[in-house]
Amino acid sequence: MTSQPPVDPRTGPQPQSTPSEIRANSVLPAHREDIELHTADGMVLVGELATPLDRPPVATLITLHPLPTHGGFMDSHVYRKAAFRLPALADIAVLRFNTRGTSSARGTSEGEFDYAQSEKYDVAAAIEYAEFHDLPHRWLVGWSFGTDLALMHGHDPAVEGAILLSPPLRYSHEGHLAEWAAEGKPVVALVPEFDDYLRPAEAVDRFAAIPQAHVVPIEGGKHLWVGESYVRRALQDIVDVVAPGHGELPTTWSGPMEEAEAPDLG
Repeated sequence: MTSQPPVDPRTGPQPQSTPSEIRANSVLPAHREDIELHTADGMVLVGELATPLDRPPVATLITLHPLPTHGGFMDSHVYRKAAFRLPALADIAVLRFNTRGTSSARGTSEGEFDYAQSEKYDVAAAIEYAEFHDLPHRWLVGWSFGTDLALMHGHDPAVEGAILLSPPLRYSHEGHLAEWAAEGKPVVALVPEFDDYLRPAEAVDRFAAIPQAHVVPIEGGKHLWVGESYVRRALQDIVDVVAPGHGELPTTWSGPMEEAEAPDLG
């Protein structure tokens, strides 16, 4: 027989909270703090760390955003929604930051965009921060330009692997892929069917240079992952990799839930 919770004699039985749909701008409970990353070449980068509210995280996402010269930043919608949802839904920590010269509501990181070269210091600073703060099971999650940063600069002993959303393989080259192949760490590429730069069939061919790489075609998807169904697919695939066995992410929430102030276009 299932036991029932005790009834407060002063108030009587309380109704169960009605689940609400998790929408584009829904913000679930988490501990969120503004952070700064300090690079080896003297730059200060702005960011945010979101962690589960009342328990330690089971895994950590270090996110690398799309091309800042084309609107990419730490608030790019897939990452913002990851930070809004995954600490509560999957006990996953989400570290977001602006690479050098990039601005968002959080502020502007020092330095200037450097075509994926000096950004190596940015990636290293983010990994170092996560390691220093004992964030567990650290995974790089790159999107577009961020996938190049992951492939070029992310094969670090403190990282367990890389998840790549819409990898264009624009700045990264065969030498970088060879380094990941030699490391043997997992690489998962989520490649939209109608991507503007690299589509699944070509991705399978290009990522063959990394024997352990797994290319996941995203049916109907496009480079920017616009639409709630594609965001949910991205987050689910990420969770399946970094927290295997977690199961399907819920689409409703019974507890406190806020709405983001800024409109979300994803």
